[in-house]
Parts: sequence; structure tokens; C-alpha cells
Amino acid sequence: MSSTEETIHHAHRDDEGSRMGMWLFLFTELLLFGGMFLAYSVYRYMHQAEFHIAAKELSTLMGTLNTLILLTSSLTMALAIAALQNNKKVLSLILQGTTLVFALWFLINKYFEWSAKYHHGLFPGADVLMEKSPGQILFFGLYYVMTGLHGLHVIIGMLIISYMSLGTAKNKITADNHVRLEAAGLYWHLVDIIWIFLFPLFYLIS
Repeated sequence: MSSTEETIHHAHRDDEGSRMGMWLFLFTELLLFGGMFLAYSVYRYMHQAEFHIAAKELSTLMGTLNTLILLTSSLTMALAIAALQNNKKVLSLILQGTTLVFALWFLINKYFEWSAKYHHGLFPGADVLMEKSPGQILFFGLYYVMTGLHGLHVIIGMLIISYMSLGTAKNKITADNHVRLEAAGLYWHLVDIIWIFLFPLFYLIS
């Protein structure tokens, strides 16, 4: 690329606009989950004792482990961005890859957790669950919808980070052009924050 072409390329970049667009997108995501948190709060208020009983079926240990995994993955993602800003491309790629490993670990744990509930008959439409009280049925309905949607966001986040890693490897994302990686990091932090709310709502009911 000639110096003239490079100047034109940079002139057409709108980093602030890109950041603003990402923040607006994240705001819509917060509205989506905010509505679900509101619905959860209403139903929990209506069925406090039943929600407490249903929550005992979940593994607090597994929930805590997944929380630690996501918190650590947010750290590695932040470090990956900082490394790239300091022209440490290889270190950034390693940290992005580490973030993906943690994300996969989270999904594997969630798979085993959901599988255990399936074998116990605690899933929507199962005879075992339908024999329980309305409040417990609501609890597990919300549990699967909200953690399932969060899991989908984790998968999307993995795809985004994988794309960013490819761009970093091909020098399309560099120390001078890292806004897309920052946007991916913001999305991943949102995924982490959402789980931080989901964890106490479902696993730490008292």
C-alpha cells in the first residue's frame, strides 16, 4: 500500500463512531437481559419459597467455577488488547487463544451441568418437572432460557474473538488499528457481566 493510499485509508476510519456503535449495541443487549432480570424478580417475589427449593438442585460449586472461568477470561482478553497496543502481537494472540480456551471450558461445564439436569428429569416438558410446584417449574424455565441465551452469547463471543485472532495474525488488526479488538473485548466483558448477575440469581438464592 502506497503512502497516499494509506493516508486515504486512515482518513476514512471512524474509530469514535465504531466505538459509539458498539456501545449502542451493548445497550440493546442490556435491555434484553434487563427485561429478563425484571421478569425473574417478579416471579421470584411471587414464589420465594419454591424458587429457594428449586435452586438447591443446582450446583453452587459448578456455578462458582464458571464464574471464576469467565472472570479470568475477561482478564486475559483485556491483557490481549493491552499487549497489541504495545506492539506485542504474539503475546496478544496467545492471550486471545487463552480467552477462547476459557470460553470453551465454560461451555463444557455448562454442557455437563445441563446433562445432569436432563438425566434427573429437570427440563421443560419432563414428567418429573411437571409434577413439581408452579414456582419450581417457572424457576427452571427461566434458568434454561436465561442461561441458554447467555451460552449463545458465549458462542458468538468465541466466533468474534476467533475472527479477531485471524485479523491479528494477518496484521489487519495492529497496534495502530485495534478498535475492532477493543469492540470484541467490550462484548466479551458484557458476557462476563451478565453471568455475574445470573450466578447469584440462580445459584445463591437464600
